[in-house]
Amino acid sequence: MPNPSRPRVAALAAAALVMTSALAACSSDPKDADLTSQTLNWKDCPAPSESEGGGPAPSPLPGGAAWQCATMKAPLDWGKPKGDTIGIALIRAKSSGAEDKRIGSLIFNFGGPGGSGVTTLPAFGNDYAKLRTRYDLVSFDPRGVGRSDGVKCKNDQQLDKYFQQDAMPDDAAETKEFVGNITQFNDACERNSGKVIPHVATTDAARDMDLMRQVLGDDKLHYFGISYGTELGGVYAHLFPKKVGRAIFDGVVDPTENSEEGSLSQAKGFQLALDNYAKDCTSKVEDCPVGDTPEQVKAKIAKLLKDLESKPIPGVFPRELTQTAATSGIAQSLYSKDFWEYLTEGLVQAYEGDGKILMLLSDSMNGRNENGQYSNIQAANVAVNCADDKPRYTPAYVESKLPEFRAASPQFGDYLAWGMLSCTDWAVPGAAEHPVVSAPGSAPILVVGNTGDPATPYEGARKMVDALGKGVGVELTYEGQGHGSYDSGNKCVRGAVDGYLLNGTVPKAGTVCK
Repeated sequence: MPNPSRPRVAALAAAALVMTSALAACSSDPKDADLTSQTLNWKDCPAPSESEGGGPAPSPLPGGAAWQCATMKAPLDWGKPKGDTIGIALIRAKSSGAEDKRIGSLIFNFGGPGGSGVTTLPAFGNDYAKLRTRYDLVSFDPRGVGRSDGVKCKNDQQLDKYFQQDAMPDDAAETKEFVGNITQFNDACERNSGKVIPHVATTDAARDMDLMRQVLGDDKLHYFGISYGTELGGVYAHLFPKKVGRAIFDGVVDPTENSEEGSLSQAKGFQLALDNYAKDCTSKVEDCPVGDTPEQVKAKIAKLLKDLESKPIPGVFPRELTQTAATSGIAQSLYSKDFWEYLTEGLVQAYEGDGKILMLLSDSMNGRNENGQYSNIQAANVAVNCADDKPRYTPAYVESKLPEFRAASPQFGDYLAWGMLSCTDWAVPGAAEHPVVSAPGSAPILVVGNTGDPATPYEGARKMVDALGKGVGVELTYEGQGHGSYDSGNKCVRGAVDGYLLNGTVPKAGTVCK
């Protein structure tokens, strides 16, 4: 089960569907080492590790330029900056433009937490070709992710079983089993990654980014954060406001919400996206194959999920499509309007007793590739969320909140409410109720909100602007569908973002793109 305890289910979940077809060990450095002066040994990138999702090495860029990879050393514990180190895996594509026009490095974080930037940046590299004319494009596996000492919990076979569980219990026996499964998962994380999990908080990753800025030779951090990457960027701006260069926040996390509030907002966001899907399907000239009206579409989905609770159907052999897997698969399909056709096809199949497409969508959400191997996206997601989020909830508390969650979303309310238990037995205490992102003195940060965003609802953009402080956040609205805005291809959004990153032109606050 993905951990949706904050509104940051991975933007990488969408990337995982596109990409579905040796961890760096902690070491001890000399105590007088100055990590800011380290030289990165850039080489052609290897194939992604299993923890990064597997697959082939990244293809060359247009024109034949190769992606390059390196490992940066950072303190394992930023409270002991000259102690043991951790390896942070980096990837870059050098600027394609003239050297005298180069601005510096543009660092990307695509979300999660738990997503591998080393695998995701090449998957979307062509989308950022214009930005590459003036920047080296750079991304990384944050600490605890992928090749950067990735958190390891259970093995592939155990994860297959874990994600088959009933994550929406209906009685005391099912609740006990569900809580026991979470406890076993969290115990496995501590057992296998106990040295790393105390040091994977967002504040740690933000300090890694400032070290990265220095090692890359930049005076300012130029940054493109998506989904959870907006929270990471906000925390960076709070810690290092004078070091913020040109920054974009896209698919914006509401920094004022605690984990319960974030889950409830996300329930509303996914319900809105499902409503929009149902309206879109039934408004087309041809018949919508999953219902004649939006209400009928949603009613048939509700019946399918209820039926699957007691009688799963064949999914991806030998696994069956359960109620939980179908719910996560439907949620996955709502990350992009481009995936709505897969949702329609998957629902048609499921009504006929074949759950393969919805199961593949669920696998994408969970980081499982076609070979049955899991990336560590969900293990890292839990580890970072639980390091960040102070609240710890009980089954009784979740049960008391179910009516509110069900009112917010008949389809996703239970799923997101029960997800709040993910950190209850975590070995490391959470840091705070919510992130602190106030950044007085920072350069302007362009904050892009999408009115149809399911995972990071639109209201979060305004909350981020207010929290960053007067004169820092500049809000831009995209009236669209899906998670995030820039990768929708909307020309207005692209023009505003490119104009700021390439030329320093800040769009007028309140600009609306349609």
